[in-house]
Amino acid sequence: MGESSQSLSKDLSVLKGENFLSCSDLNLEQIKSLFELSFQFKNNLRRIDLGNRVLGLVFSKASTRTRVSFQVAMARLGAQTIDLSSQATQLGRGEPIKDTARVLSRYCDALAIRTFGNEELLEYSKWSSIPIINALTDLEHPCQALADFFTIQEEFGSLQGVTLSYIGDGNNVANSLILLGSLLSVNIRLACPKGFEPNHSFVEKARSLSQLKSSIEIFNDPYEAVSESNVIYTDVWASMGQEQEHLKRVDAFKGFTLDTNLLEKADSKAIVLHCLPAHREEEITDHVIESKYSRVFDQAENRLHTQQALLTALLGGL
Repeated sequence: MGESSQSLSKDLSVLKGENFLSCSDLNLEQIKSLFELSFQFKNNLRRIDLGNRVLGLVFSKASTRTRVSFQVAMARLGAQTIDLSSQATQLGRGEPIKDTARVLSRYCDALAIRTFGNEELLEYSKWSSIPIINALTDLEHPCQALADFFTIQEEFGSLQGVTLSYIGDGNNVANSLILLGSLLSVNIRLACPKGFEPNHSFVEKARSLSQLKSSIEIFNDPYEAVSESNVIYTDVWASMGQEQEHLKRVDAFKGFTLDTNLLEKADSKAIVLHCLPAHREEEITDHVIESKYSRVFDQAENRLHTQQALLTALLGGL
């Protein structure tokens, strides 16, 4: 085993059996090693067999990229997934999480939880004896952020000095970008309408995590936020569970559409990201998402590679 492989294994071996609930569960060296392992998987430089391990998918929210990327990641690792949605289990009939979690811990090797309230995720982590992975809650989307920053690193070769401008709602995706960006010393700018800024506690927590004192700035003007930025990122204005607010949000977010005029204010080599699904002609125009600046589908693909690396670490494949 080469020196770099030994270092990678050392950094990630400590994650075996651990939960991944938040971007703040990782340190800088672990993130770098996950990115290196993701690169190896993506370029067919590494093969790992997790044998007969099983990942349970406990999803109470709809999913395309998260569900499929976890399923394919486990398949490529020689392992399996099982659907444990509320419709398919006794969860739908009111079985307590503390009972479900302890039973599933005896059947599965890890659980990926995709739900509305973050307290449900914490309840699983309290009662489970196997790794719990945050596959999205209303508070964070850490697996998405791993793929996002891996994509940015692919594009620029380094994250040092990169500025990411996020345009839209201060939601779960924004929270995870703030946390992971600070750990990676990426400058983060967020442009949100008044009243839709990210939770202040997340911003302060992220600032405390920054090792090289990268900046976090909050704007209410998207044009000011994107000036000379390297990455322009947006997301839907109304997340799952907020559909009844859609019309109100469309009005509140006028002027926050990522279009050609906004993109032109960024650095000339800037890239565009969106975690998908996209409401084209709402938070982003069709022209921009299909433009040469878009890395949206590379970003979506990288969900597979970063989750393959994460699962390898949590399930002790190194």
